[in-house]
Amino acid sequence: MVSPELPHYHNNSSMAKSSLRSKSSFWVSDSCLFLGGAFAALLLVWSFWSFITPSSETTPTFESLGTKSNSVGGSGNLADSLRCAAGAAGPNLQYDPPERTFYDDPELVSYTIDQPVMNWDEKRREWLLHHPSFAAGARDRILIVTGSQPSHCKNPMGDHFLLRFFKNKVDYSRIHGYDIFYNNALLHPKMFAYWAKYPVVRAAMLAHPEAEWIWWVDSDAAFTDMEFKLPLERYKDHNLIVHGWTHLIHEMKSWTGLNAGVFLIRNCQWSFDFMDAWVSMGPQTPDYERWGHILRSTFKDKLFRESDDQTGLAYLITEEKEKWADKIYLEGEYYFEGYWEEIVVTYDNITERYNEMERGVRTLRRRHAEKVSESYGAFREEYLKEAGNGRGSRRRPFITHFTGCQPCSGNHNQMYSDQSCWDGMQKALNFADNQVLRKYGFVHPDLLDSSSVSPIPFDYPF
Repeated sequence: MVSPELPHYHNNSSMAKSSLRSKSSFWVSDSCLFLGGAFAALLLVWSFWSFITPSSETTPTFESLGTKSNSVGGSGNLADSLRCAAGAAGPNLQYDPPERTFYDDPELVSYTIDQPVMNWDEKRREWLLHHPSFAAGARDRILIVTGSQPSHCKNPMGDHFLLRFFKNKVDYSRIHGYDIFYNNALLHPKMFAYWAKYPVVRAAMLAHPEAEWIWWVDSDAAFTDMEFKLPLERYKDHNLIVHGWTHLIHEMKSWTGLNAGVFLIRNCQWSFDFMDAWVSMGPQTPDYERWGHILRSTFKDKLFRESDDQTGLAYLITEEKEKWADKIYLEGEYYFEGYWEEIVVTYDNITERYNEMERGVRTLRRRHAEKVSESYGAFREEYLKEAGNGRGSRRRPFITHFTGCQPCSGNHNQMYSDQSCWDGMQKALNFADNQVLRKYGFVHPDLLDSSSVSPIPFDYPF
């Protein structure tokens, strides 16, 4: 507040005596004006403050509302759950500190498959120390990696199927809060077909030091239980998880005793060393043909001459087991990936069994936001304890893998027909999509018809 100008007050003694009475009057007047202005300003500030922080007696605040309602499945007030991002925990995506890390040294890391990575555990640990916001949750953080060829598909339906398979993986990643990387570039010109994924996985490990696990999922594999989560605690002492059976690998010496189209690999030095040994059997090496002979002589049921990644993995497990096998987990308890032909015929029965379950448990059929789907999946587990796993179980198969169908090229295995492959993929993708669309109020009534959807009524299924 600006003080009123006093034009009658000058540095002149005669004027000072004659104007003493006027001067006093002005001081009294000014004091009143000042006090009045100050009071008005105080009143204005108080009014504004009351507007932005209203009294709990007159208008309910987030705090007062929070004392009356708790979040589903937990305590804590509403205000805590609605605070601004400044107070929220989580990775800081807008900060990369100036301290040097392995990324700044051209001698330390190469993304190409032909250059070994050394001391990766120390490098990754140092990066996390410089990025503490990523440290929380790092032990269970997963990056899903998938991809396809650089060119368009020869099969006219191939690109459409690849898009739908990718959408399926994006849906699963979104529901569970995982990052996903889709690659359609050939990172090594000589590593084609099934070998093409290893340069991608290796580069993803280097590009994502914040991730503990890299989860490769083939382009022709679909998540068909959108609620199920990997039991990571089971794998705490292992670095590579694949679908397989110990007796088929070690006793029967069968190259089909495991499948390398879906695998979970820990982001650590062991994994870099293991992949170096694995890809040494690949087509980019001068020993490729020799490895083909070795693998075929070791696994008598292998029908083709080429060195492939799946048989190569089986070889490392059986023939170099002292070096590698203790850290490799052959997951056969559930469909970590499952053979499509035995799975697709079960979808209708499984759907009806889940509907029966939900008719009896209202919480399972309750409408809810997609973001909290994990809590309902965990709740459902109580009702699936006796459902079993794998073949013949009443549980949704986790991943359905269309091995041999070749949706992009169309050159499917001759033991299948075109129609069985296309219908199977259609059913699997719609079976999974129904689990997603239901959160949005719709379902595909016919698993063989992707274009048709129907709105679902409240309290579905009745």
